Amino acid sequence: MFENILTDISRLTPFWLYVVLFFFSYIENVFPPSPSDLVVIIGGSLISTGTIHFLPTLILTTVGSVLGFMTLYLFGSQLDKKIIRAGKIKFISIEALDKVEKWFIKYGFGIILANRFMPGTRSVISFFAGLSELDAKKTVILSTISALIWNSIIIYAGILFGNNIPMVDKYLSAYSNIVLIITAAVVVILILKYFLSKRKKQS
Repeated sequence: MFENILTDISRLTPFWLYVVLFFFSYIENVFPPSPSDLVVIIGGSLISTGTIHFLPTLILTTVGSVLGFMTLYLFGSQLDKKIIRAGKIKFISIEALDKVEKWFIKYGFGIILANRFMPGTRSVISFFAGLSELDAKKTVILSTISALIWNSIIIYAGILFGNNIPMVDKYLSAYSNIVLIITAAVVVILILKYFLSKRKKQS
């Protein structure tokens, strides 16, 4: 199954594969949720087939991640100055903003460094980093380190996956068969229970 999927994807030119990898890495930070990690793992699988290469994949996914992170950072920094302080956004109070700013002052840069390892909260972290006006240079550097480490890990995971696709397909097929058998057994048991309870009521 996976082997056929990767074969179909690899028919795209390397240029468009790199564009897709960059796009998903960027868009995840701006419009979550996005399956960017899954896309990058697939990219790693394509590295194992020689369709694309490790270094450009790592660079483009990292640059995309950082640009997406900084997009919401900049949006947050402008929103803090122009709208929230004026009380125009009712669901974010000035008191709540002050608490978040204190939180980021205390833990901020550590959170930036760990942000790529916190799926589901990455865009929130970048937005509030902007609201808290964390130093932009440090934010760029730490978010780059975070993205670089995370993308290296999942690209490598994709490479391992790509090198073991026949085995993965084998175990996935076995798992699917087991789930199918269990599901069928549960359905049969429920049907039997239904008819037995119905017979008891009639008697």
